[in-house]
Amino acid sequence: MAMERAENIRELCLACQSELSQAASTEVRSAKSAPAGILNVNKPPGLTSHDVVDRIRAASGVRRVGHAGTLDPSASGVLLVCMGQATRVSEYLMESRKSYDAWIQLGITTDTGDAEGNVVRRVPDIDTTRERVLEALHLFRGRIEQVPPMHSALKHQGEPLYKLARRGIVVERAPRTVEIHDLRLTEWTPPSFRLFIECSKGTYIRALAADLGEALGTGAHLEQLVRVACGPYRMGDAVSLHEAERSFSNGRWPQFLHPLDEALLHLEAFVVDANTEAKIRYGQQVEGPEPRDSLLCRTYAPPGVFVAILQYDQGSKTWQPRKVFNLHEATA
Repeated sequence: MAMERAENIRELCLACQSELSQAASTEVRSAKSAPAGILNVNKPPGLTSHDVVDRIRAASGVRRVGHAGTLDPSASGVLLVCMGQATRVSEYLMESRKSYDAWIQLGITTDTGDAEGNVVRRVPDIDTTRERVLEALHLFRGRIEQVPPMHSALKHQGEPLYKLARRGIVVERAPRTVEIHDLRLTEWTPPSFRLFIECSKGTYIRALAADLGEALGTGAHLEQLVRVACGPYRMGDAVSLHEAERSFSNGRWPQFLHPLDEALLHLEAFVVDANTEAKIRYGQQVEGPEPRDSLLCRTYAPPGVFVAILQYDQGSKTWQPRKVFNLHEATA
């Protein structure tokens, strides 16, 4: 065996590794024993995504911490926090579909598109019916063009749009193509209603709420937003921020830390022998089966140690190391 396909191989979660002692579990603050993995945190409203990252960094003592997809401060729900070497797979998590519960109020338009902004328009008499809302939803399913809101982290000439908006500056934003995979009315309590939304990355639910309001002729804004899923990570499995912080002092953090290769399970998996693993770790090309689908794959050494992400070169018909990991020598 140099490199062969493996259907169900996975990196073991830390809580499942019998050799992980309680002492090793609690010695998180040592840079050389820093955890590498993904935390599914239930972000509370009132905090920025960076606030959550800062608190996890402070509680764990791990320097390399980031998140995989911003949630607005007023929003709550699934925020994926990547620790240690897992920060290197955040780009794959960001590609995942997102699902939301969204509460939208008709008749009030704000400058930010949500309840945090200043009211710029009121429509006192709203005669919109449930049926009209259902009809309007058809306009926003599938691939749509969406203009990002001014109050967003996107940059214009190197400066975040929200900073320009705070100074009263409005610039033209090019529409972007996003995809709404699922859009359902789940509650109708006029002048408000509730939607379930499953969408692609880059979708602004505040913009969707505002556009719906325009389509209905009443204006609207986003009252409340909860991210209920990000890829395979669900709200029901998320850990509270408080519990995540405590886990680094009571030694329970391995129960909440997902292996970083969970971000890559959509890629084909291969097992490599010791000689091939060594070549990969030295950045050398290796020979192996041609890919079935994606030109990327994940590779493991027996009995299930995640080694690298490889990319297939169609010219040389070899696999090239793209990202190599040393999870069992993890540093902060």
